[in-house]
Amino acid sequence: MYELSLHIIDIVQNSIAAHAKNIEVILVEDSLKDRVSLEIRDDGVGMDKEIIKMAKDPFFTTKSGKNVGLGIPLLKETAEITDGNFELKSKKGEGTLIKATFKKSHIDLPPVGDLYDTILTLIFACEKINLKFKYVKDRKTFEIETKQLRSLLGNISFSNPKVIKFLKEYIKENIKKMEA
Repeated sequence: MYELSLHIIDIVQNSIAAHAKNIEVILVEDSLKDRVSLEIRDDGVGMDKEIIKMAKDPFFTTKSGKNVGLGIPLLKETAEITDGNFELKSKKGEGTLIKATFKKSHIDLPPVGDLYDTILTLIFACEKINLKFKYVKDRKTFEIETKQLRSLLGNISFSNPKVIKFLKEYIKENIKKMEA
């Protein structure tokens, strides 16, 4: 994948498919340590040891109608070729944790990508799921959580045009602050 944000979307889609009720995404860019780290945790159905091993194989998928499952293997490969690490932990009935680290200055590290659209896409995909997204860039932090949004909105849907407008402006403004 040509952006880390696409890896995030793919892994979160796996969490949704695994019936997660809570998903946490933490993306940290640290220029001083020359590291980027990504952590995605869910409380979905989880995987047993055999499925964990197979999940790293691009020719394995649990999704019907598909012959390949490239999300986890591509993220693992990206971490490893950029002098980073990859870790997949899961327990049946408890959920899954994926951690990937990358050397920030490595020539093969794809750009983070469009976090504005990524966060917005994930919020709409997780309207009924608690999604917590935390982005840290050189000690600046932006966090957004669907649980808090639902609390503020009451019965108003995330797809309400006024809510969409607010979310777009709020996320865009905060991402710009991160990059300033």
